Amino acid sequence: MRATGNTLDPSSMSQAENSHATDFPPGDLAVVIGGGGGIGAALARQLATDQRFAAVVSLGRSSTPPLDLLSEESIVAAAAHVAELGTVRLVIDATGFLHDARFAPERSWREIDPAHMAHSFALNATGPALLLKHFLPLLPREGKAVFATLSARVGSIGDNGLGGWYAYRASKAALNQLVRTASIELRRRKPDAICLSLHPGTVETGLSAPFARGGLDVQTPDQAAGRLLAVIDGLTPADTGSFRDHRGDTIPW
Repeated sequence: MRATGNTLDPSSMSQAENSHATDFPPGDLAVVIGGGGGIGAALARQLATDQRFAAVVSLGRSSTPPLDLLSEESIVAAAAHVAELGTVRLVIDATGFLHDARFAPERSWREIDPAHMAHSFALNATGPALLLKHFLPLLPREGKAVFATLSARVGSIGDNGLGGWYAYRASKAALNQLVRTASIELRRRKPDAICLSLHPGTVETGLSAPFARGGLDVQTPDQAAGRLLAVIDGLTPADTGSFRDHRGDTIPW
């Protein structure tokens, strides 16, 4: 079953064994944004076997309704569609932009381009900020609920020892600040809820393929999804506003 459709019903799939904790109240929804990508599709597949969730809603540019990070109108419509389906316990933003046919990571300040910078911020910071704006209100006031967005270790200012990749580093650092700021407001409104950034590691996807060099711990999308879900399962409200890697370790800001 493709994870890029509208809603996946766990009862319609083979019930694979999973090792997730049972701290999410059962019977509510999980939402994966970016479900058409490698990690997003793997997350949706694995969540669809998790008996705690009544259904998994996978959203992206090809879903119904479509969700495009460059269109707030589409985000509003997608959030309204999800709200009609039930209570949302888990939202994972698995989107991200590193390169395409026009733009590649910069090796020097000589390669900084304003159009590249604007596009990176639109997809890696402004778009996810709009997801925070429209999906955080859907989280319930009581019981564990999580909004997790995929950031990147290279977005860490404290961990930057190599330089380069100006647009990607800066936009992911901006994303981390947005998540941290939203978590403070979320704590006041919904103290049981958690909002954080997650670094998935290097994964065999189109985003990282040109840059996966020898010596890196390169994971399949399913391996990365399993690790990320394990980290999410171990979270408590005290972890809101944090920046974690796929092993659960804290990454410096």
